[in-house]
Amino acid sequence: MTKEDRRNAFLYCRFRDEQFALYDEYAKNNGILMKTFLVLNVLFYAKDGMTQKKICERTFQSKQTVSLIIKKLLDEGYVALLENSDDRRNKTVCMTDAGRTYSEKTVRHITRAEDIAMSMFTPEEQKTLIDLSRRFTRNLEALVKSSENDK
Repeated sequence: MTKEDRRNAFLYCRFRDEQFALYDEYAKNNGILMKTFLVLNVLFYAKDGMTQKKICERTFQSKQTVSLIIKKLLDEGYVALLENSDDRRNKTVCMTDAGRTYSEKTVRHITRAEDIAMSMFTPEEQKTLIDLSRRFTRNLEALVKSSENDK
């Protein structure tokens, strides 16, 4: 590993942190916690709803965190739980009309901003960005998990 490798890792992670801060600030400016905003975002675009397990997978949040967020959104009338006929233990979380109204402006605005920001790259640049970001994430995941096993 070179000094330049370390510098570039620092810069890449700093850009990632800057993106997280942008999302966090945007959510706060709209009166929503970032983790709640992530859940609202995935539910807004899930026309048929999704299970809490799927929400966890899509938002990379723990079951406990998602459960607390869903409970709060339920209490506020923004989501409803529907029984799954195939598996009664797993309920589907669906956004209510009130939830769609509550989150539509903020969710659509951030999605549009993401889409426009990506469109500012050429198709080749988009593919490169996605491929390299995915590869960095997989490399990081493998290294983090291997160090956990070394403990």
